[in-house]
Amino acid sequence: MIRRYGEPVKAGQRYMRRPGVYAVLLQGDHLLATHQASPVPEFQLPGGGIDKGEQPIAALHREVHEETGWKIAVTRHLGTFRRFTYMPEYDLWAEKLCTVYLAQPVRRLGAPSEAGHTAVWLPVDEALMRLGNEGDRAMLARLL
Repeated sequence: MIRRYGEPVKAGQRYMRRPGVYAVLLQGDHLLATHQASPVPEFQLPGGGIDKGEQPIAALHREVHEETGWKIAVTRHLGTFRRFTYMPEYDLWAEKLCTVYLAQPVRRLGAPSEAGHTAVWLPVDEALMRLGNEGDRAMLARLL
């Protein structure tokens, strides 16, 4: 069974399943996160939705690069969780199926290309408190 985090499922609301991939990127005692400015400013594990026909690891590389500007090396699968949420940028009620990988930041290639995203290095203990969703915090805590 896949653990659910976040807001409860709204009775009668239809949700579209949206698989995504995310990375825990550690370097020493710091985590490379992305800060998304809108719709609600928050720190997140870099990652996002898998496009139709795209392989999950390829999607992870693409998403991390778009949101942080970094090239990564994927190490291993950490786990999967679900969250049910409204995504205003897509006007979509989604069941997000979030698969999380441990990866190493290899090289900064440039600034994030995705509008509204900033790459931020957070001390791990701070990240455990500041990541914007409970599932991200739980995956990081489980790893540590």
